[in-house]
Amino acid sequence: MSDPQSAEQILEALALTGATTVAAAMATDAWQTARRGFARLFRHDGTGRRSVAESQLDANASLVLRSTDRDRARSAVVPLWERELEELLTTHPAAADELRELVEHLRPVLPESQRVWVQNNVAKDRARIFAALGGNVIVHEAPARPAAPDDSQPPLPQA
Repeated sequence: MSDPQSAEQILEALALTGATTVAAAMATDAWQTARRGFARLFRHDGTGRRSVAESQLDANASLVLRSTDRDRARSAVVPLWERELEELLTTHPAAADELRELVEHLRPVLPESQRVWVQNNVAKDRARIFAALGGNVIVHEAPARPAAPDDSQPPLPQA
């Protein structure tokens, strides 16, 4: 039986991948192909939702095109599309395969500068990070060892 938490995490990761891909395509030669593909995904929610998605795509692409800092503008629209795609994939899980195919189709036609992703991870206060960008992280840990006796405490009296 599949773990529902894992399935949810997979859909969230796919939504983020889709969101970064659609944002990366904005204001590039790949835009019209990306726009058609992403708008088509929203047909699962009916034609009215598809029209709304097309309007959002056009408005966001226009924002990126007008911006003096296009990378910053792209970064600003990613969370919106991540949320939209999460909602779509939650209500229509069958759209996941179509989104994966679209991302794979778009990746090679994006400009080189839009195919490079940077991930910054910060761990502090003895925290650990297990992160991957475009891959998997599988961690196998040994069971925790019992804590060593605390030598700073006086021994308990013996009876």
